Amino acid sequence: MIGRLIDGRYQVRSRIARGGMATVYLATDLRLERRVAVKIMHGHLADDVNFKNRFVQEARSAARLSHPNVVNVFDQGQDSDMAYLVMEYLPGITLRDLIRDYGELTPEQTVDILDSVLRGLAAAHRAGIVHRDLKPENVLLADDGRIKLGDFGLARAASSNTATGAALLGTIAYLSPELVTRGIADTRSDIYALGIMMYEMLTGEQPYRGEQPMQIAYQHANDEVPAPSAKSPNVPPEFDELVRWSTARNPDDRPRDAGELLERLSQIESLLRLDAPATTAHPTIVLPAAEPSPTGETQVLQPAGRRTAGRAAPASTAPVATLERAARKRGRRGWWLFSLVLLLAAAVGGTGWYFGTGPGSLVTIPSLAGAQPDAATAQLSELGFEVSRDEVYSVDIAKGLVAGTTPDARRAVARGAHVTVHVSQGPRPIELPALAGLTREAAEKAITGAGATVAKNVDVQFNAEVAPGIVISAAKAADDKADLSGGGAYFQGMPVALVVSAGALPDVAGLTVEAAKTALQKAGLTAETGSEVFSDTVDSGKVVGIVSAQEGPVRPGDSVFITISKGPELFPLPDVTDKTKDEATKLLSDAGFTVDYEYDLPDFVKKENLPDRNTRVTRMDPKAGTSVPKGTQVTLTIEFRFFS
Repeated sequence: MIGRLIDGRYQVRSRIARGGMATVYLATDLRLERRVAVKIMHGHLADDVNFKNRFVQEARSAARLSHPNVVNVFDQGQDSDMAYLVMEYLPGITLRDLIRDYGELTPEQTVDILDSVLRGLAAAHRAGIVHRDLKPENVLLADDGRIKLGDFGLARAASSNTATGAALLGTIAYLSPELVTRGIADTRSDIYALGIMMYEMLTGEQPYRGEQPMQIAYQHANDEVPAPSAKSPNVPPEFDELVRWSTARNPDDRPRDAGELLERLSQIESLLRLDAPATTAHPTIVLPAAEPSPTGETQVLQPAGRRTAGRAAPASTAPVATLERAARKRGRRGWWLFSLVLLLAAAVGGTGWYFGTGPGSLVTIPSLAGAQPDAATAQLSELGFEVSRDEVYSVDIAKGLVAGTTPDARRAVARGAHVTVHVSQGPRPIELPALAGLTREAAEKAITGAGATVAKNVDVQFNAEVAPGIVISAAKAADDKADLSGGGAYFQGMPVALVVSAGALPDVAGLTVEAAKTALQKAGLTAETGSEVFSDTVDSGKVVGIVSAQEGPVRPGDSVFITISKGPELFPLPDVTDKTKDEATKLLSDAGFTVDYEYDLPDFVKKENLPDRNTRVTRMDPKAGTSVPKGTQVTLTIEFRFFS
């Protein structure tokens, strides 16, 4: 994607961030010659109509807003099979980065950030838009001090019954109780998310934690958000009140929209300013008094030690003729000195011109890496250089842009010297061999031998089907993560990401807890006792298996939980006496039991020809009400009845 020209207008420079729905790149708008942020939907989502509609909805929602605290949207379109969105580029960090680096923020910092966020959100609410995905990652802090709210990818029109659709959307840590329980969002859901963000800014952490997302969602739906001052004593009580108001479980108890919350925040900001210490005044400087003058005339103050009495100059007694001779002598010496100064000035000026702006001057070659070749050539020509071009391969510079110069940038060379501009062809194409199935050492040797590089972090995973030390798969260590397991075309100097097998996970089923922990620790895993479950195959108190504490593959160093057997689950037998044979059989089968029969029939009745209406169950073995595992066989005694 780096170096690609989107829609004939946007030249992609580098990647900024990657999310679950799209990747954001820094690009240059060639038409308007400005830097922009281009958001490109992931390729595997492009065929999903719902995701594409949500992507277009972000453009429409943000385009309806024009506010200093909302990221501007400039363009939206489709280039081949790629949906994209062009936004304002803000160099800086996110609120998440700020909290991660500094932990707790001061009340004053919290007020400043919330004030800007609320102003942008209030504009959205006035326009009838609910953001629905407020979180620190979507609050942008620009280098020039601007604070803006972005990523309206989940935004929808506000109403009292705005449903989320088939599944919960948004980040689980900031979902309001009504979103968790009913899947309905309105402006008050945004206020709840802001309250959670406020708690996080004041304390440096989120109020709820859990190993699974549903544990966090359960706390949002059933618990009250604690006061920030309980975690950080420096938080003023006004903020406890603001967090409690914003995160009330009942939406009717919260501010109705961002504008109402902004009014209350302004009051708190005024209180904080009143409590700030007053400015320290500079002390008054007193000058010393002047010494009195005996004559009453105005005096001039002299520095210490320099005040002296005035003295009259002695009268000259030289004859007039002597003075005239001295004057003529000084005049002749003055013309000679003036001529010498003119000659020296001409020499210095000529030398300065030659080495300053003339043929002997030195000019520093500018840094042109990443520039357009025509612009680079024009800039060098204006500096007085003779310029030529050639093409080189480059891993770092996109195809078609300047990769460098000869002589190198920042070197001072004589004006008029020859400078070669090297235009990038992109990385040199290479061919990788098949990598899956090789040992790690052999795969790394094959990668470097072909001219590529091995990514720094080799992913080691447990895999029951691949022997330890063998490569499971290989992929591009880039945005698209294209598969390279079977080899194929690639580029010189580009990294290849390897996934290597650690072998199968230890089989701990049927072991004691201590024996299972020992086996797992030898495999490099951290084992902890987990939950107890019913098992029809493992004795009570023995290990059933393990559950990973993380999503995805299990890796050495991960934590796992040991699941322990409670034995088979027991269920009471339903009472089927006095039922017909078929009725009793259906009841027991539906309950998970198997059925066998014994017959107590007169000699003239054959069980093969016995109508069900003339059958009755007279006895059960085991008896009704006995607790037994599912699958237990129940023997029924069947008798013949003349009348049904």
